[in-house]
Amino acid sequence: MIPGMPGDSQVYLNGEFTRADQARISVLDRGFIFGDGIYEVVPVYNGKPFRMAEHLDRLDRSLKALRIAQPMSRDAWVDVIGELARRSATPTCIVYLQVTRGVYKRDHAFPPQDIAPTVFGMATVFNPPSAAQREKGVSLISIPDERWLHCEIKSVSLLGNVLARQQAVDAGVDEVAQFRDGFLTEGSSSNIWVVSGGKLLAPPKNNLILEGIRYGLMGELAEEAGIDFEARPLSQQEVANADELMVTSATKEVLPVTTLDGKPVGSGKPGPVYARLRAGYDARIAAL
Repeated sequence: MIPGMPGDSQVYLNGEFTRADQARISVLDRGFIFGDGIYEVVPVYNGKPFRMAEHLDRLDRSLKALRIAQPMSRDAWVDVIGELARRSATPTCIVYLQVTRGVYKRDHAFPPQDIAPTVFGMATVFNPPSAAQREKGVSLISIPDERWLHCEIKSVSLLGNVLARQQAVDAGVDEVAQFRDGFLTEGSSSNIWVVSGGKLLAPPKNNLILEGIRYGLMGELAEEAGIDFEARPLSQQEVANADELMVTSATKEVLPVTTLDGKPVGSGKPGPVYARLRAGYDARIAAL
């Protein structure tokens, strides 16, 4: 039995579907030894993956960044995601995918090219944000961004994010807003959005943030709603003085931030720009 997971949970490992408590990898897998691998998270609503093409594009970019061979075709990934969703305990779920460089003796250098990557996938229960969460919003604290300089890679080496998330837990808030050299980067596991003067603002896409799949989607929704959007460096002072703040991720979808560092954001309630973007997000899910 695996704590926190149903005993009959199904996972995918190197071409086979099996129970989670029966799946095995080598202790010399480079994902275990070095965190040498990438991952992807695909939300599934009523059995239908959301933005799957964009998720698979990012998976491919991450593999290329780490010079790990693509282990399967795009169609094969689609089949694995679909089958994991079908075997899920609920039709609305999160499909987690992970690829590591594979099993080899412990050596910092890359192993020979003929080493097969380890491919893993699982589906877990996904409870989208409730009406109460949307109405109340989330709370953030500001912290320094102390992670490495390749945050654009969706790497399984997530200790920096784990430590940032724990700071939120220790402070009794929902998420952190990280700042590097006085400028906003992102949360521990989410992108952060600023609204000022009716305009939607976001940090630029670079090596300091992970470009969430919702990054592109929010730009699309803003255009559809007639909301001006700009990506540029955002100072900590601009964030503190924002009319509205939002967070986005696969599991958070898009949620308003109503308090930052113990102070209300804007009116302290979800704002009008959030409401329009949330409506657009809901429409995209309904159209699946």
